[in-house]
Amino acid sequence: MNQIGIAPPGFRLPDNTHIDSVRLQIADLDRSLAYYKSVLGMHVLARTNSAAELGSEHDGRPLIRLVEKPDAHHVPRRGLLGLYHFAVLLPDRAALGRFIAHLGEIGAYAGMSDHLVSEAVYLTDPDGLGIEVYADRSRDKWRLLDRQLELATKPLDAASVMAEAAGKKWDGMPAGTKIGHVHFHVGNIDEAAQFYHAGLGMDKIVWNYPGALFMSAGGYHHHVGTNTWAAGAEKASDDDARLLDWELVVPDSESVQAAAASIANAGFPVEAEGDVLVAEDPWGIRVRVRPSSS
Repeated sequence: MNQIGIAPPGFRLPDNTHIDSVRLQIADLDRSLAYYKSVLGMHVLARTNSAAELGSEHDGRPLIRLVEKPDAHHVPRRGLLGLYHFAVLLPDRAALGRFIAHLGEIGAYAGMSDHLVSEAVYLTDPDGLGIEVYADRSRDKWRLLDRQLELATKPLDAASVMAEAAGKKWDGMPAGTKIGHVHFHVGNIDEAAQFYHAGLGMDKIVWNYPGALFMSAGGYHHHVGTNTWAAGAEKASDDDARLLDWELVVPDSESVQAAAASIANAGFPVEAEGDVLVAEDPWGIRVRVRPSSS
């Protein structure tokens, strides 16, 4: 696994980089909270009249931040350039089994896939924002082919996954739940690589998947996925339900500064908010990079 992927030409994100949270613009806070609590099993950690923070009640760390903009437009079925989905990573296969059984009990529709490196369930929130809930297979079961991880989309053996739950009921997002990755509709894969690979410093991990490029730090299967499956779509605007930003955590301020310099050298504007780097890709997708100490 040491030979995985293609390293960026300059700055490379540290191995222990990870995603912290996503911030979403939605049309109706009460409606979204009802969905995220009843379907996903998220716990409300904080709330105002127009915003809320959600996560596992066992950890108390915000994973999803909701910001209400009344009358924000529902995402069209074909999608917008911007968020394709954000992905909630469960700690183990048994938790995913409990979640799938829960969806069956409440009659919630979900797509399901086996990606070889992980097993996943796909949902859409009330505003049309995509959500993946998944569990990773152990890294010793991941397979390499010419430096790329083998990644596929196959039918999920849902019965096998549910059997891992051993009859235990779903009681909300368990301790150890994280945001595992984010996946975006983009207009051009090469431009995406210029921002996320050459600029932000992620390794290319899978580049032969049709219409897509997957990138990460530390040999993970992907922290960022990009695809051109919504080619010709418009960019998500301020009037749309959308991803406002996502947060990437690096070990220290030196890594933040190095990432800022790398993104600027790749040709993209960078702003500083205290010790946080803020940058946008060519489609207005905003990333905030902060040190783990902040």
